Amino acid sequence: MMKRILFLVIALFIGGLLHAQDFQCQVSVNAHAVTGGSNQQRYNDLQQKLYQFIHDRKWCQYNLKMNERIECALQINLTKVSGDVMEGTMTILLQRPVYKASYKTTLLNFQDKNIQFTYAEGDPLEYADNQNLNQFTSLIAYYLNLFLAVEFDSFSMNGGSPYFSNLQSIVNLNQSAKEKGWSVADNGQSNRYWIMENFTNSTYSKLHDFYYQYHRLGLDVMSESPDAGRAVILESLRLLQQVSQQRSNLAAVKIIAATKCDEIINIFKEGLPSEKSQVINLMKQIDPSNASRYDAINSSSK
Repeated sequence: MMKRILFLVIALFIGGLLHAQDFQCQVSVNAHAVTGGSNQQRYNDLQQKLYQFIHDRKWCQYNLKMNERIECALQINLTKVSGDVMEGTMTILLQRPVYKASYKTTLLNFQDKNIQFTYAEGDPLEYADNQNLNQFTSLIAYYLNLFLAVEFDSFSMNGGSPYFSNLQSIVNLNQSAKEKGWSVADNGQSNRYWIMENFTNSTYSKLHDFYYQYHRLGLDVMSESPDAGRAVILESLRLLQQVSQQRSNLAAVKIIAATKCDEIINIFKEGLPSEKSQVINLMKQIDPSNASRYDAINSSSK
């Protein structure tokens, strides 16, 4: 009888952990640039703790099923370590499946070029909502909430609102932090502050409309109606153009354009001639740094 009770307790505990998982997140900590004669175990310990921190905690307000978990990756590349202070970059990647397709679309793919935090081997990774207990966990919580926000925006109109609000809270808590990336003045308009500002500023509300129309009303219908899906995606790009015209060099617009460049080219290679010309003109305005790349849309005709 005791064995049976123990088995049930363990099963419930494990089941609770599995139930709590909201992410299917690949994590890596690369310290090759700084290891030299230092202790590699320290970085292995950080990577393991980071994985557990992400997967053992409940982040989403919904109970996601196994196949609904958020597919993402965080790749930390350390470039400088001084004592327990670590600096480097972090690559941010978020994907989601497309309805009735084997294809996965990339929602976010960019690099945070200036991460800084303190970590000593064996330190616990502590985090609490509305508190700044640890710079590293605040950094990770920021990006996990960004993942949730963008993912839910892509499935329902303004579905990511609660998580964008969380971003704002995390940024506010870090305004007095000595680490870079949280302030209005750091790194021009492309840091964590400005990403949050763009997505929470009602002036740029069409960013949310874009994510919903492009993905749920566009990509998700293309397996059954490619022409209808492309037409909606074209209209969603007009929304992105309107935001870019409101203010140039917005961090969110640059991230979206860089993330979607190849996908947009591949989608409209199969479009009508009129669609191709419209998309090329639109994207050259939205994404001028990659203007020449969009000419590849004309390399294939329907």
